[in-house]
Amino acid sequence: MRDQAMGAGFDVAGVAAVAGLANDVEQLDAERFVAWVDAGRAGEMEYLKRRDEHGVLLRSGVQVAIPWARSVIVCALNYNASAPHSMDEAERGAGWIARYAWSGKNSGPESDGLLPTDYHGELLGRLRRLEAALHSQQQCETRCYVDTGPLVERSAAVKAGVGWIGKNTCVLNQHLGSWLLLGVIVTSLPVPERLSLQGAADRCGTCTRCIDACPTEALVAPRQMDASRCIAYLTIEKKGAIAEELREPMGRQVFGCDICQDVCPWNRRAPVAVKEGMSARPELVNPALEWLAGMDAAEFKRWFKGSPVERTRRKRLHRNVAIAMGNSGEERFLPQLEAWGAGEDEVLAESAAWAIEQIRRQAAARRMEYSPTR
Repeated sequence: MRDQAMGAGFDVAGVAAVAGLANDVEQLDAERFVAWVDAGRAGEMEYLKRRDEHGVLLRSGVQVAIPWARSVIVCALNYNASAPHSMDEAERGAGWIARYAWSGKNSGPESDGLLPTDYHGELLGRLRRLEAALHSQQQCETRCYVDTGPLVERSAAVKAGVGWIGKNTCVLNQHLGSWLLLGVIVTSLPVPERLSLQGAADRCGTCTRCIDACPTEALVAPRQMDASRCIAYLTIEKKGAIAEELREPMGRQVFGCDICQDVCPWNRRAPVAVKEGMSARPELVNPALEWLAGMDAAEFKRWFKGSPVERTRRKRLHRNVAIAMGNSGEERFLPQLEAWGAGEDEVLAESAAWAIEQIRRQAAARRMEYSPTR
């Protein structure tokens, strides 16, 4: 099955048995997930809090929602691109879109640039090919998921030997690093003893670079994330206004965040992905904030329909851009921010007002610093 997964375009794959909550490891995973949700660390991500008719969290165990499940095939796709990182020097006034959202593909020989793609669809197509191969060999029930299933893919990835969970809560593979997208096939097939794998060994050692680098202190402890403070959550999932205390630490991030992966030593030698449908669109690397701010509905649709960025929608993207403009300290952004501040969108107007105050405060500080009377 691993050879077939590679043939379908994945970079690594493994299989894990579903032991059920009677198993000590599965029970411990369930307890940790329940405690994480109960502590409010899922933020407003209500899909993570869904429960069955008995009040049990669906993602606390694979068999809670899929009682016939006996194994999970976990496949990972490398999405690393030959491009700068968010921590690298960039032009003033550049924003940052998370690496996984850069993907595009050629629509044909006469195409003008790359068309946006979404990793959900790209991975699901590969999973379907693998699923078809499985059905040609075995009679079984299966379900394919890419981020949408009632299970915690990272936990399954560890049990399948794909990698270990790093201190930044990402799955890490010693050969591929953490630039990995996960897809799973839940099956009714038991795992033969000869295919059983030991969970991947933890190779983070004493390193805490990801924890130290997180601007919003979302990594509250090794392998423990308060998602409600994570920049990726704030820029993608969070609706309404973002807490003021978290705006300045967000820096120039306008969609997602790569900081905890950018600083990870395991990513220094991560190979560059060469996959159909996963090429980086150069326009999305360090995009100009003016360009993003000036997008009307049609322009936003042209650039992001069919892309992960579509999920956050233009209104929230502009909220994020306003905060990034404020953090830039660039006075040239004031006209745009003033226009947003006078608009009907209350959240955007309030974010713009905050950004204007940030820019003016930074400008005043610069004038004081260079005053000839000092």
